[in-house]
Amino acid sequence: MSDAASNLPAAPGPNDDELTDSAPADPTVTGDVVTGDDGTEGIATGPGAGDLDVVEDPLEADAADDERFSPLHDVHVAAGASFTDFAGWQMPVRYSSDLAEHHAVRSAAGLFDLSHMAEIAVTGPEAGVFLDRALAGTLSSIAVGRAKYSLLLSDTGGILDDLVVYRLDDHDFLVVANAGNRDAAFSALATRASGFDVTVDDESDDTALIAIQGPESEGVLDELVTSDRLQPDAPLSALRYYRVLQGTFDDAPVLIARTGYTGEDGFEIYLDPETAPALWTALAEAGAPRGVVPAGLASRDTLRLEAGMPLYGHELGLDVRPAQAGLGRVVDTSKDFVGKAGVEPAPDARVLVGLALEGRRAARAGYPVVADDGTVVGEVTSGALSPTLGHPVAMAFVDPDVVDRGPALAVDVRGTAIPATVVPLPFYKRS
Repeated sequence: MSDAASNLPAAPGPNDDELTDSAPADPTVTGDVVTGDDGTEGIATGPGAGDLDVVEDPLEADAADDERFSPLHDVHVAAGASFTDFAGWQMPVRYSSDLAEHHAVRSAAGLFDLSHMAEIAVTGPEAGVFLDRALAGTLSSIAVGRAKYSLLLSDTGGILDDLVVYRLDDHDFLVVANAGNRDAAFSALATRASGFDVTVDDESDDTALIAIQGPESEGVLDELVTSDRLQPDAPLSALRYYRVLQGTFDDAPVLIARTGYTGEDGFEIYLDPETAPALWTALAEAGAPRGVVPAGLASRDTLRLEAGMPLYGHELGLDVRPAQAGLGRVVDTSKDFVGKAGVEPAPDARVLVGLALEGRRAARAGYPVVADDGTVVGEVTSGALSPTLGHPVAMAFVDPDVVDRGPALAVDVRGTAIPATVVPLPFYKRS
């Protein structure tokens, strides 16, 4: 890790328990909460998006000719969802209000359809040692039933994708990659499997993924357990963060993981596409009296931003080294892995920080960060008017000396310098 990165106020992404006790993340649309010229508030999507419009983010959306639909698409249509193109998928961006959905996750829980994510099965006698070679972290040492956040690096050390890896059995791992990086992640893993006694299969088309996130999540699942529709192999109360267990829902196999991308307690449930609508409906019905609502990708983005979690194409990319993004601790340099030779950033490489802004105007991806003399010292990667905190927050890559020197900073928001202060990440942490 570079000195500048090690001096960061705090690191984004998974907490230390996730990394050392067997730890985005998946990306969503970039939901910047902004104030329009007429004083109204909404979530704008993508760099340069209109104040209250949802547009495709070119960094994250695939240019696929054929639209793809979640197995829950008809359910979302019936619920009145608005849709956006994400990595070639038509996914719900909101059902009612971005802000209401955001607050529901913080106070009760939200239901998310994540069926666009990529699921890659890695099996075989050498699955663990293969993943040690293919990824920046050490996966062979995690216990069965645990998960770990890791990075897939390019040959030159840039971040090809960030992943969550579940160990389901001694020789059976599930790698979950970002939707927009499905082909790149699978291709890299399949190529790197050469010479190992291992099989790499893309199971994305045969897998649906439903997340329930928020303080009421466990209570909702418990109701399905009480009704005998959900039958986990062990009590949900014993399932700790970044753990996974198997079970059934209506006799169909499911994986239940205590993972998420919102900063709240919650679960992600993997199952076959045919069973997904029944599970979604059961969760919605059990959760409604508790204040649980369906939530779209726009609220998911402001939730992950408040939690300081990186988004591929914004905080992460091929031109970013892990230490720059506060993820140096994810990398195990004691072993050999693809990208190791180039994993260290240059001494003058910019580092990721959190910014708290004055006023109510949100900084968006691509906006310059400037010093008090007007010198550009960085660039915003994600920004929003935080629904939970009530003031604008942003993540930005800044020159390394900014962290130590602590100058007065500002973000250039359409020609207006908005005062900003470097603050520790995450911006929000559940109590």
